[in-house]
Amino acid sequence: MQLPEIFSAIEKIAPLEAAAPWDLSGLQVAAHRSEIEVLAVCLDPTPASVRQALELGAQCILSHHPLALKPALPRRLDAYHEVLRLLFAADVPLYAAHTSLDVNADGPASWLARELELRNLAVLDPTAPPPVEAALPLGFGLAGDLPTPLSLAQITSGLARHIELSTATVCGPMPEKISRLAYCTGSGSSLLREARASGAQLFITGDVKYHTALEAEICLLDVGHHSLEEEMMRRMSRLLAQRLDGLNIVFVPSASPLRPALLS
Repeated sequence: MQLPEIFSAIEKIAPLEAAAPWDLSGLQVAAHRSEIEVLAVCLDPTPASVRQALELGAQCILSHHPLALKPALPRRLDAYHEVLRLLFAADVPLYAAHTSLDVNADGPASWLARELELRNLAVLDPTAPPPVEAALPLGFGLAGDLPTPLSLAQITSGLARHIELSTATVCGPMPEKISRLAYCTGSGSSLLREARASGAQLFITGDVKYHTALEAEICLLDVGHHSLEEEMMRRMSRLLAQRLDGLNIVFVPSASPLRPALLS
């Protein structure tokens, strides 16, 4: 399959024009090759993930996070240099669908809303009108009503079937039952005010800071930056497999760099 055809399929799900102004979604590292048989999908373009992708025969890599938000000369022998070395040596292009993927509520970013069967969906931070044939505007975060009110324990039990919760934390008031919740993949605690304004009694996101937790007026579940986005990219790989018939697509799993402390 030709590389432009792959990029076109990605951009129908993650439109580049919708990416945040500060972001660097799109082609990260160019390559000479144009014919692709194996596409690897991962969350982070770390040396470990890129190495594993190449071992699986990847001829193109799609990551969620960019290689760098502020590209610099590779003048240090660090992870950035190693990824470039691996890609150049294998002549493999790297593409990132970052906020371009995050803002599309009709794409894999809405996987949790579908799993929880949320209704009356609303985008927390709209950034653009709905694309053609889409019900929701482009933007960050989603809120919706649960089919049946649930306790936090019931919600986390359901989440645990899909994501790792060993480092999850909770703050803010603890409601007996939750009928409406909001979430934002990655680092979304800046949308806490919008989540509360949406009527949500629970906001699920990652990277919650101390003072945000201290001032939380609704229940806030921090599942970490990794978990929701790892599952989002797993589902992105499945969606691309449906749309790019004949292309071998492999998902490269990863673990959160944060883990429970072993104090004993």
